[in-house]
Amino acid sequence: MTAATSSAWRQYYALTKPRVVQLIVFCALIGMVLAVPGAPRAPELLLGLWACVGIWLVAGAAAAFNCLVEKTIDSKMKRTAWRPTAKGELSDRQALLFSAALCTLGSAILYVMVNPLTMWLTFATFVGYAIVYTVILKPLTPQNIVIGGASGAMPPVLGWAAMTGEVGPEALILFLIIFLWTPPHFWALALYRVEDYRKSGLPMLPVTHGNAFTRLQILLYTVVLMAACLMPFVYGMSSWLYLGVAAVLSIGFIAYAVALFRVYSDELARKTFRFSLIHLSALFAALLVDHYLF
Repeated sequence: MTAATSSAWRQYYALTKPRVVQLIVFCALIGMVLAVPGAPRAPELLLGLWACVGIWLVAGAAAAFNCLVEKTIDSKMKRTAWRPTAKGELSDRQALLFSAALCTLGSAILYVMVNPLTMWLTFATFVGYAIVYTVILKPLTPQNIVIGGASGAMPPVLGWAAMTGEVGPEALILFLIIFLWTPPHFWALALYRVEDYRKSGLPMLPVTHGNAFTRLQILLYTVVLMAACLMPFVYGMSSWLYLGVAAVLSIGFIAYAVALFRVYSDELARKTFRFSLIHLSALFAALLVDHYLF
């Protein structure tokens, strides 16, 4: 492989937002695992593998389309100015064809190798993120993260549907957790990146309603989120192990939100954002461990 070819592949790979897609597939995998009582058998493992591949491809397609649509905005923000579309390293046509190819291949895999319901739900998630959120909501309203968060909360539902062919209440509980987690997660980021968002013209909450109001919203959402995080135990999906981990993580998130609300600093906003990532990952990991131990 030549250096030019290797560079091109890295650029296309960067379009898929690998770290974000990894978290999406992880959350979908949790949905798959929780949908299967006990240890999965070989056919279930194979089904889960195909589902992960299909979901990864469609999620990568949505990320690539997002990079295409937001290339001008990305070029104005330090956090995203490095993206190949923002730098002009990949043309609009290249990005669009890449996104279309990933979406088509991923949808075909899900339809043929998994089940039609999972394919349609995943495609709806693509439309929700790439079109409804990126094109319509994000530049229109400061509630873009709240409304658009529905697409980001879908992975566990996709995983559950892949293994069962239906959407159960357990999957909806997992959906609710991510849906409520998304606003405080992104608003913490927006607080210390507020000047980037101001320059980009996006109506993020700290830009339209100010720092103090955003901090209050983060605090309120973390409190409501804690209630949602306890629901797997209340519903009978998990045992005391998960309950303990969920309580500690939720109290930790609220503690960061309280500290941020009382005295603001960019560093504390960064720490809150980073803890939100730990919160979701550890919460779902606890669900996974709890599922097999109890």
